[in-house]
Amino acid sequence: MRLIISFTRTDLNFFQEKYISLEGEKVKILNKHSMKKFENKVVVVTGAGGGLGRAIAVSFAKEGAKLALVDLKEEFLSEIKSEVARLGAEVLTFGADISDYPTVQNIFQQTREKWGSVDVACNNAGVVGIGSIEEITPEEWDRVLGINAKGVFVCTKAALEVMKPQGSGAIINTASIAGKMGMPHLSHYVASKFAVIGFTNSIAKELATTGITVNAICPGIIGTGMWRGEGGIADRWKKPGETEQQSWDRNKSTLIPQGVDQSPEDIAEGVLFLAGAKHVTGQALAVDGGMTM
Repeated sequence: MRLIISFTRTDLNFFQEKYISLEGEKVKILNKHSMKKFENKVVVVTGAGGGLGRAIAVSFAKEGAKLALVDLKEEFLSEIKSEVARLGAEVLTFGADISDYPTVQNIFQQTREKWGSVDVACNNAGVVGIGSIEEITPEEWDRVLGINAKGVFVCTKAALEVMKPQGSGAIINTASIAGKMGMPHLSHYVASKFAVIGFTNSIAKELATTGITVNAICPGIIGTGMWRGEGGIADRWKKPGETEQQSWDRNKSTLIPQGVDQSPEDIAEGVLFLAGAKHVTGQALAVDGGMTM
């Protein structure tokens, strides 16, 4: 026997019909015609051509957002532009150096002119640097800090020029578990991510009464990029006689309490949570399988 009870909520922010279905001992609550969480919200994502940026963009597209996607060169965005368009998202793309303030200002202003607001800024663009203190040159230090730390500052500053007048917004800065703990061969990268977390917390306190939240997302160990391959962290952290794969498996199992690495989609889930959490601000949310607990 199946009993269906329907009721309707009429508040415009969450209009939906709910159906309660009793089948044996199972109780299901089914939503019909529910609005997507970020329907018609305007989201800027920097570093959108990379693995994490792409996952963030796709996740917002699935939830109905309009997207302004940014990467160093616009051609880096061709695939993700097509992907989110297939999901029904309206999309703008920009090729830009996100450490250049006038350029980033222009991106946020163009986005507002196109769609009327900027509701979420995902300041995700970053670079990786690996090397011992002997290997890191002053130029390499400036490169990593210039994108990872200065870029977040520039993007936050430009976002606030739009968000402050509208009295609302969410800023999510991509940090790292390396912003919570030191790691060998990553001193300049670690310094840049500690800077992101400290900056995020400080700006959140400045903006606490404005209706704007500012948080950091701290990805854990993702089995791509700086962790894998020749010269990557797993390669550098090998014990005598280990292969890179054996080092990866050992470090993954010993460093992460859950024993599994994270995916870009895992991180994107955390980003969407922070974007929609109106009373969460100044936090550095680690999505790391318990590595930093």
